Amino acid sequence: MDLKSNEPFWLLKNGLTASYPSLKSNEECDVLIIGGGITGSLVAHQMVNDGYKTVLIDKREICNGSTSATTSMLQYEIDVPLFELEEQIGRKGAVESYKACSDAIDILEKLTKKIRSDAGFKRKKSLYFASKKKDADWLKEEYKARKNTGFEVKWLEADQIADQFGFENTYGGILSKQGASIDAFKFAHELFEHNVKKGLKIFDKTEMKKVDYHKGFNLVTVDSGFQIKTKKIIYCIGYESKNLLKENFVDLKSTYAIVSEIDNDKFKNIGNTLVWNTDDPYIYMRTTDDGRLLIGGGDEDFYDAGKRDSLLNKKEKEILKNLKKIKPDYHFYTDFVWAGTFGETKDGLPYIGEHKKFKNSYFVLGFGGNGITFSVTGMEMASLFMQNKKHILSKYFRFGR
Repeated sequence: MDLKSNEPFWLLKNGLTASYPSLKSNEECDVLIIGGGITGSLVAHQMVNDGYKTVLIDKREICNGSTSATTSMLQYEIDVPLFELEEQIGRKGAVESYKACSDAIDILEKLTKKIRSDAGFKRKKSLYFASKKKDADWLKEEYKARKNTGFEVKWLEADQIADQFGFENTYGGILSKQGASIDAFKFAHELFEHNVKKGLKIFDKTEMKKVDYHKGFNLVTVDSGFQIKTKKIIYCIGYESKNLLKENFVDLKSTYAIVSEIDNDKFKNIGNTLVWNTDDPYIYMRTTDDGRLLIGGGDEDFYDAGKRDSLLNKKEKEILKNLKKIKPDYHFYTDFVWAGTFGETKDGLPYIGEHKKFKNSYFVLGFGGNGITFSVTGMEMASLFMQNKKHILSKYFRFGR
């Protein structure tokens, strides 16, 4: 499955950051991680930190799947509003899920400092505004739900949004203190480099073809014919899990993004803010660390990469039309356009846990707009799995829920 189009900004910006060999001999390890994106990098870091002999494989170049196409907006807000999620799974599960995403931002900040990251982690506020008058009532209900839970939020009226951010034609919104942005492509590479020095083995262009289950270990055969004997497998394959798991647990979507030319002055009023709205599909915006504006949206059901990419020009115009609604006098000079694929679940939550058809195995699949923050939670959950323990969110993120 092709998870991105041809011009993802992060891949072009960073270039060929690192190169790893394909598997050319048999290996033995405690943990085999399948998937070399941001999720795999985080889980590999946790496994190495926990003292496990760890091997990671990816069928592509490292980070060249959806990690190169992500917008890297780090939010505690889940695609399903808190008050709606409470109705779906109960207050405890909803609140703990939101809090886990909030905690994940703090954890990521500490991790970037620990490895002396140069991936542009930056603390930001988050503005979630009503794009239609009818959305204002339920958005105020969402504001109350978050405030009552203890999140630092403020309600802004339309004129306040216009004054602070220069956006017209809004109907009020929630300004949250907790949020951040990062270059996830670069950060994942930094994590890999950090952990290779500590014993992590990485093999790219190495595709898993078969798994034989034995008592106490699995034997994985890759496309070159070599084998990896491992006590546990952790699958960090994101949206490609749809090819491995046959049940209908996630809907694949295509999302589109555009990045402007560099213009620090033009974007300074939202330089410290993540922006999204109540449209369905919603639009989202952030600035990059080199002074560009990144805007995404226009989500469509994913059928195949060719059809997705054929819509790039149409979707660029659609996104810019939506931008004109809130910034009528602003001219956007496009520098990059691309599409990526993501997964949407019925409750906006990830799938992290064991699957009855895969022995000695664990899945960390971060879906929706919170893929990165969910993956941080997945680090802790995977660590507990290795100790045969459960996480407080295990029942809410499990398969078959």
